[in-house]
Amino acid sequence: MIIFISYFQLLVISFLAATILPLSSELILTTMLLTNTFDKFLLLVVASFGNIFGSSINWYLGKKILIFKDKRWFPASERQIARSEIYFKKYGIWSLLLAWVPIIGDPLTIIAGVLNVKFYTFLTLVSISKISRYIFLIFIVF
Repeated sequence: MIIFISYFQLLVISFLAATILPLSSELILTTMLLTNTFDKFLLLVVASFGNIFGSSINWYLGKKILIFKDKRWFPASERQIARSEIYFKKYGIWSLLLAWVPIIGDPLTIIAGVLNVKFYTFLTLVSISKISRYIFLIFIVF
């Protein structure tokens, strides 16, 4: 039962780490790997699924967020949104391969939603990005 709870905790942390919350799924995953108690492949699947699902929520929020852009409390100005769009269009959808990078990755997934990137394309590129990062981490640890 405790092992199941640990996998669930990894899922939740990985999901939350894909949002703008300052969490690190890599730290939790590395700790779990070093215990040699958990299946490496299952850890990869759980962490990847949680992180990809969190990024997908960001994409969805990006699709819906502009309905609030005229509100005073909205966190981004028109200028910031325009700059983000220019950057994203300059580097294209391939910039989603950087979705794993701290600080810039999460906003990229939101901008993809704002710019109506097709979900299948988004999901493919973000999945490649997130899964590759975790594979690399597992390789480094072992």
